[in-house]
Amino acid sequence: MARAPVAASLASGAALLALAAALLGATAPGSPAAAAPARAASPPKCATSSLVMWLNSEDSGTAGSFYYHLELANLSGHTCTLAGYPGVSAVSLGGRQIGAAAGREPGSTPRTVTLAPEAQTTALIHLTDVGALPASCRPVAAAGFRVYPPGQTTSKVVPFPFRTCSNLAQRALSVRAVKTE
Repeated sequence: MARAPVAASLASGAALLALAAALLGATAPGSPAAAAPARAASPPKCATSSLVMWLNSEDSGTAGSFYYHLELANLSGHTCTLAGYPGVSAVSLGGRQIGAAAGREPGSTPRTVTLAPEAQTTALIHLTDVGALPASCRPVAAAGFRVYPPGQTTSKVVPFPFRTCSNLAQRALSVRAVKTE
C-alpha cells in the first residue's frame, strides 16, 4: 500500500510537468516542433520618427561634384534596421520639391544595417555643381533636403542651403545606399 501514494504522487508530478510545458509552449522531445530551433525576432525597421538626420558638411568634392554624408541616428531606445537607399530631394523654404529627386548611385550591394540605440549610419549624397551644367538646368537656391529613410513613407527635412536644378529633366542629385560605419 505504500506504493499507491508514491505512484499517485509521480502521476500528479508528471501531470504538473505536462501542464507547465503546455503553458510555456514546450513540446515533447522528439516531436517535430521540438526539433525546430526558436528564432529570435528580428529588429523592426527604423521609423522616421525614431531617427535624427543631419548632413555632415565635411564635403569631399571633385571637379563639378560635391559629396556629403547624410547621417541617420537611432534615438528610439530600441534596436532597429535600415536597408537600401533613402529617398532624397531638394526642397524650397516652403517644403516644396525642387527639380528631380535624387537618383540611386550604384556602388556596393545594399545591405541591412542594424542600429542599436544611439548608433548611426550614413548614406552619401552627391551634388552636381550647377555651374558646370547647361543653362537649361535653371539653377535655383534650395533650403535643404527632404529625406525618406529606406523603407519609410514619412519624411523629414534636413536644412542645408545649396544650389540645384529646377528643371525636372536635369538630375543634379544622387544618393548611395546606407552603410555600416
